[in-house]
Amino acid sequence: MATIKDIALKTGLSPTTVSRVINNHPYVDKTKRKKVLEAMEELSYVPNSSARRLRGQRTNTIAVIISRIVNPFFSHLVDAMGEIATEEGYQLVLCDSRLEKKRELQHLELLKTKQVDGVILASLQNKWEDIEPYTRYGPVISCNEYDSKAQMPSILCDQKQGGYMAVKHLIERGHTKIACAGGALRIELTRDRYRGYEEAMMEADLPVQEEFVFSSSYGIEDGKEVFRRIYAMENRPTAIFAGGDEVAAGIISEAKKMKFRIPEDLAVVGFDNQPIAELIDPGITTIDQPMKYMGTRAMQVMLDMVANNREVTYTREILPLELVIREST
Repeated sequence: MATIKDIALKTGLSPTTVSRVINNHPYVDKTKRKKVLEAMEELSYVPNSSARRLRGQRTNTIAVIISRIVNPFFSHLVDAMGEIATEEGYQLVLCDSRLEKKRELQHLELLKTKQVDGVILASLQNKWEDIEPYTRYGPVISCNEYDSKAQMPSILCDQKQGGYMAVKHLIERGHTKIACAGGALRIELTRDRYRGYEEAMMEADLPVQEEFVFSSSYGIEDGKEVFRRIYAMENRPTAIFAGGDEVAAGIISEAKKMKFRIPEDLAVVGFDNQPIAELIDPGITTIDQPMKYMGTRAMQVMLDMVANNREVTYTREILPLELVIREST
């Protein structure tokens, strides 16, 4: 394990200067500070207090990184994780990345400094090449979101199939002008759902119209805005696949204000099968993800790796999806 002396030798600076940088002393030359920080990264240096923990016992704590704490999907997912963790004597630390790459990496530092025994990525903002270095400090697995290039355990659903199932259902209901509203296209999960949408449309020889694709839609307010944009169109879609039940609920709520009939004037399909899908009127046709089982399996895999000191290996568990038909279609 690297020491302050190792960093001093690598940078050609004195141990005192290195120590000042490590302890965030304000009066250090910027160039010297940069050299020290780069050497710390190259040598995988861990501050002494954390190093002592690294040599000691486990923390019995697992970090779970999500992207939006207000999204009920994560509530159900993390609740299932928490049940398993509690049974095994572990506690959870919930970290919200707020869809920011930098914030996600900051949360991963908890593993590097041994404040947690492992990290479950329930959302994924960074690429595998940025996350992989953290795996040397303990297990990192993904659950829900994923990177197909990542060499880490993943618990997920076939999102492309989910998008295909949703749009195929709308086509079977007779719709030919179908819109799609999802999250950020830089996220692989979102891109896969969109690919499923495209595949179903192409299979039916239906055009994908650019103005019918709405990205960066996550919550109820986003859904309302999506409908307002649809309402302003001369050539409107007659159906929409929303990549989340909250977005679908927002669309339906705003549509009803504008005296649109659901599904006669606009059919809506959501995703996840959250409780809101049953509670809103009309009920939302949606793609059911096994949220509880997904969270349970992710925590079981994580605790098994921690208990057996297993290195991160590449395994992928794909869980089934199901179309749940309600009144919105």
